[in-house]
Amino acid sequence: MSLAAPWVDDPFAEAVRTGFGPLWLRREDGRRLHLDIERWCAPAAGADHSLLRRCARLAAPVLDLGCGPGRLVAELLALGVPALGVDVTRAAVARTVGLGGAALCRSVFDRLPAEGRWGAALLADGNLGIGGDPDALLRRSAELLAPDGLLLVEVEPEEVDERAVVRVEGPDGQLGPAFPWARLGTAATLRRSRAAGLTEAERWTSHGRRFLALRKS
Repeated sequence: MSLAAPWVDDPFAEAVRTGFGPLWLRREDGRRLHLDIERWCAPAAGADHSLLRRCARLAAPVLDLGCGPGRLVAELLALGVPALGVDVTRAAVARTVGLGGAALCRSVFDRLPAEGRWGAALLADGNLGIGGDPDALLRRSAELLAPDGLLLVEVEPEEVDERAVVRVEGPDGQLGPAFPWARLGTAATLRRSRAAGLTEAERWTSHGRRFLALRKS
């Protein structure tokens, strides 16, 4: 099975354009993980506000890594917090811009504006799985942060540390290209973050979702 760039011209992009699923990540063994596309395409709500409040308190520019349809970027800007989204899906970037947000169609591993100067970065909605290599992603996130900057990460509700090859599956079983993904709980994230030069500053739970604030040391 060859690996390709996900999210570009697959069921995810179509769901972002329409705002509706259903949508899953399908593993090679047939197991599926539901993707909450309707929540991602709706205005910020619930646990999102726990992230947004922390960003607003920092009073520093925020980089949303894997911004998806842009609800967090748009809400941050509405709160007066400078924010930029980054996503590899053209449809996601277009939707973010349509909400009044700012976004670039790039990978987190591409060259990005203001590297080493962001006050905070977000990895929400399972985006700690980007690239299937959480060690590389955490190191890259740390590179983007200013000294003493914060990485706000959503982790899995259960203690898990796994990598898999997955495809996005949409309605009627249509599948996107295969790509590597990862899922990490709190303990695995903290263990890996230390090697990336990030230390725990806070942990919290809101509306059944779990988060960590990791400080660049």
